[in-house]
Amino acid sequence: MDASFWIDRPVLITGCTGLTGSWLSSRLLEYGANVVGLIRDHVPRSQLTYSGIISKISTVNGDICDYELLERILAEYEIDTIFHLAAQTIVSIANRAPLSTFETNIKGTWTLLEAARRNPTVQQILVASTDRVYGDQVSLPYVEDMALFGSHPYDVSKGCADLISLAYVQTFDLPLVITRSTNIYGGGDLNWNRLIPGSMRSVVRGQRPVIRSDGSFRRDYVFVKDVICGYMTAAEKLQADSLKGQVFNLGTDQPTSVLDVVKTIIDVSGNPRLDPLILDEENKEVLDKHVDSSKAKELLGWDPQFNLRSGLNLTLDWYRKYLVVS
Repeated sequence: MDASFWIDRPVLITGCTGLTGSWLSSRLLEYGANVVGLIRDHVPRSQLTYSGIISKISTVNGDICDYELLERILAEYEIDTIFHLAAQTIVSIANRAPLSTFETNIKGTWTLLEAARRNPTVQQILVASTDRVYGDQVSLPYVEDMALFGSHPYDVSKGCADLISLAYVQTFDLPLVITRSTNIYGGGDLNWNRLIPGSMRSVVRGQRPVIRSDGSFRRDYVFVKDVICGYMTAAEKLQADSLKGQVFNLGTDQPTSVLDVVKTIIDVSGNPRLDPLILDEENKEVLDKHVDSSKAKELLGWDPQFNLRSGLNLTLDWYRKYLVVS
């Protein structure tokens, strides 16, 4: 990353209270950017608030689907760069109540892009997507030019957002790039139903981590600091190298079984007696999922700096501090 690129640059982050949004806000502040965060709900326990970063950025309260609000933000703050992270990301919630997921993930995307195309100060837009848009594929790993086969509300909503984003590039020449990340983890994820946050909380409290499946599912897990490095590098390169309309997978290319992830968490916790409790109740998930990140490495020069063990070590340190005072 080029730190000088961000000095005094007006940046809008949608979804800044989320896991990646919180850490991205922090890194951009370190690099001297003028960060504006769009916040729908006050989340007092988010990393953005917990770290104190929220008091150091400009915040606007409102909904990503509010067109007039977005036009005002882009115009009044003279936004140059947009990181579009706002989304309803919890798969179980999307399956239970899909309308709010469709509203935020799909309408929220076209509303933001329509406002952006009408604002002359916007120079680059990064849309954060997910490997789930690929759905079930005959072959692995997922590569960027595969068809999008999402079949459940969350997957479909993000796939729609990707297609809408690319349509704005082709039709309106919008300066935009898409990243599709694998499973992002790190301190600040408070969705305890997810594997890593739930397992972290268990080991910190001296309890056995719970695995809902049989533990054999293989996924790629990427540390949040590597992801935000990918986001920022893509935004920088978008302006410098004309990567308009490109899609980049962000992952470690090292899929790991759920059981091995939990065993690593137990190992770094220093409490080997906490054998995982395997429920073997989840059998609807695709057995193996991972991406090929070689395009990001070749065109962006992006390469993850944290392996699973080192990332989990840092993540566990965060949860130990957080859970002691919570």
